[in-house]
Amino acid sequence: MAFLDGEVPPSWVEGAAFVWGCLWGSFVNVAVYRVPRGMSVVHPASHCPGCGAAVKPWDNIPVLSWLLLRGRARCCGTRLSPRYLVVELIGGVVSLGIAQHALRTMPAGATLLHGGAVFLADFALSMALVTAAFIDVEHMYLPDVVTLGGTLFGLATPGLRDMTWKDALLGAAVGYVGVWLPLIVGYKALRGRHGMGLGDAKLVMLAGAWFGWQGAMFALFAGAVQATVAAGVLLLAHGRIEEPEAVRADRAELQKAAAGGDVEAQKALDDDPLGTEPEEGFMAARLPFGPFLCLAIIEWMIGRDLIYGRLPWLE
Repeated sequence: MAFLDGEVPPSWVEGAAFVWGCLWGSFVNVAVYRVPRGMSVVHPASHCPGCGAAVKPWDNIPVLSWLLLRGRARCCGTRLSPRYLVVELIGGVVSLGIAQHALRTMPAGATLLHGGAVFLADFALSMALVTAAFIDVEHMYLPDVVTLGGTLFGLATPGLRDMTWKDALLGAAVGYVGVWLPLIVGYKALRGRHGMGLGDAKLVMLAGAWFGWQGAMFALFAGAVQATVAAGVLLLAHGRIEEPEAVRADRAELQKAAAGGDVEAQKALDDDPLGTEPEEGFMAARLPFGPFLCLAIIEWMIGRDLIYGRLPWLE
């Protein structure tokens, strides 16, 4: 970047980006817990999951606090999930990757304002994707605030990525239809039941709105490859792929309500791909696809200039 030449060493920018990402990773942890429960992500302030005591500022330092407290709450000793540490580190690493991509690709003469806008837009998307990925792991659903909100944001900011509004709109359409038609409509016509949820289609639509049809196609195919590898590893390690506990609990609650005559609960079960017990066999295993789509979108965001050279069919 021209505005960094002779002024700010790249290592300072990368260090600041890593710390910035860790700080926001802490907020992502809050969102992962609260959004599926319909809670505000702002109020109340962070509190202990065991006893409910407010977390002191010095015990809420990303990464360091978890390590110094050895994964336990200071107030009552409750064990804190390693997810808190993992998500904060992911935030730092992703932020660092976005900064490095900006340093590598920003054209000569770019202003600090433009570079900062590009970084902040990509960073906001990446943190939303990390949030959606971890929610999908626990609850197997992707919140509309991320998928639809992210799509609208992408359609509104194509200039930050040297795209036109038409490119973004076409990418969004290709991304959504590319999943909805064969994998949702087609699957149900052939198998008589849902195979994927609309959340996955909306997520690929988001990829297209941000990165055009190439980004949407990369997200879909790279996500599928990585999901297949992960499924194979899980089967080798555990012999089966189980639904998250929260999914089983939600389905049991709906089934109980439906058995009592609740029409809305029965409709929810009929419309939800997770509304029935999973069948036996590898092909019927239920593995959340969202995290792998999110990973692929972030990979494209950070490395698309490198990926283009290896996948010429996307040019």
